[in-house]
Amino acid sequence: MGTEFALSGEQSWRVLRLYHLYRLIIGITLVLLVSSNLDTELLEMAHPTLFRNGSWLYLVLNVLVIVTLRQPKRLAQVFSLALVDVVLLSGLFYAAGGTPSGIGNLLIVAVAIANILLRGRIGLLIAAVAAIGMIYLTFYLSLSRPGASAQYVQVGAFGALCFAAALFVQGLTRRVQTSERLAEQRAADVANLEALNALILQRMRTGILVLDEVHRVLLANQGANHLLGHADLTGKILDPHCPQLIKRMQQWLYNPSLRPASLQAEPDGRVLQPSFIALQRGERKHTLIFLDDISQIAQQAQQLKLASLGRLTAGIAHEIRNPLGAISHAAQLLQESEELAGADLRLAQIIQDHSQRMNMVIENVLQLSRRRQAEPQLLDLKYWLHRFASEFRTRAAPNHTLHLETSSGSIQTRMDPHQLTQVLSNLVENGLRYSAQKNKQGQVWLKLFRDRDSELPVLEVLDDGPGIADDQLHHIFEPFYTTETKGTGLGLYLSRELCESNQARLDYKVREGGGSCLRITFAHPRKLS
Repeated sequence: MGTEFALSGEQSWRVLRLYHLYRLIIGITLVLLVSSNLDTELLEMAHPTLFRNGSWLYLVLNVLVIVTLRQPKRLAQVFSLALVDVVLLSGLFYAAGGTPSGIGNLLIVAVAIANILLRGRIGLLIAAVAAIGMIYLTFYLSLSRPGASAQYVQVGAFGALCFAAALFVQGLTRRVQTSERLAEQRAADVANLEALNALILQRMRTGILVLDEVHRVLLANQGANHLLGHADLTGKILDPHCPQLIKRMQQWLYNPSLRPASLQAEPDGRVLQPSFIALQRGERKHTLIFLDDISQIAQQAQQLKLASLGRLTAGIAHEIRNPLGAISHAAQLLQESEELAGADLRLAQIIQDHSQRMNMVIENVLQLSRRRQAEPQLLDLKYWLHRFASEFRTRAAPNHTLHLETSSGSIQTRMDPHQLTQVLSNLVENGLRYSAQKNKQGQVWLKLFRDRDSELPVLEVLDDGPGIADDQLHHIFEPFYTTETKGTGLGLYLSRELCESNQARLDYKVREGGGSCLRITFAHPRKLS
């Protein structure tokens, strides 16, 4: 016999509790009836003593069952309970005199309740026991009381009703089961869909915020927290955390047709493009905010432009370099002439300088188009930096000094050594040049250490120059942006691109006490293995 009930666990316990209560009420009613000495007046009892004792037995057994069998774990226990109940009611049916007593109706109800809990043939077995019991006991009763022979038609009807009740209740139970399974499946689908939506919402790079009327954050995904530079904004008033975004939202409320201006939540943060949608939830008005990082889009657009420019330059480099070389050579010959005056020599020098600058621009742009794929290698940064510093000092100018500080312990990463040499040479030369503008001796400090929070290798290139103005910080990594008349504006851009191709990151940090700090955060050595 199986161990599963016809209905789910909670529904089965509820029906079983009602079954216990029903039997208890029937037992109490029968006991009150036999105890009031009205049984001989109300019913023509065949066996009054047997009926009285059977009523007390029915009540006592039901009380014991209720106390000991509150939550049966096996289907056999419920089957035994239903079988005993039918047998006891059949005995009371016989003692009370058959169909005139009305006990047959109680048997039909007992069969119907039992078939709510039992499946298929097991439930029909209970109905068969009830029907056979009533027919057999009516036959046995007719032997002692000939008048009971007239009850066969009614007993047959009761037996048929037992089977009809069992079949009807089982069919209804199957429908309930089907509806329950369908509801559970749909609930599971909804829960899975909700979990999937929540996961997608949290993993989206686009920031999503939902604000109420007082600008309290009702929902903030990870993208929004990251773009706005906060751990968790949920439940907080947004005004003190990002006043620029609140200002853009107020402008949108005043004129929804205008596109909101971009903003930066942090001084050195990313450029964000907000968009707003009004949400109406009953009488409450909420605002849905989308935050897109347009700095990545702008960077991609710049890369496409530079790639196109690189291909264009590669195609015409030969045509430009030949006349450029001729101009530079002619200017050099003019400078060697003894017949030129001082002003003419100055003009020849200007031609020579600008020819070299044009050649440098062509070289840098060509480097964009023919930049090779990074080939990361496992580097011991301490050993590599000591060797780099030693080689750099041999070719440095007398008024340039390079310092190196490294922390204790082994510090390793994976990076292309040739590209790292290119990046570090550019950063050091820039730092020495700016330092020499402010001081008699140009100095640059290289500091290698491991970040306390991320445990990633970090290299800082520091100088004591004039630093970078606040209004220029957002543009220093843009291609062709330079603050010098002789610069090409591609040095820092190429350095950042080379770092990112090795899964490193180049950032600018304001140095305490003046000067600049360019920080390279390297990848973990296992990240690229």
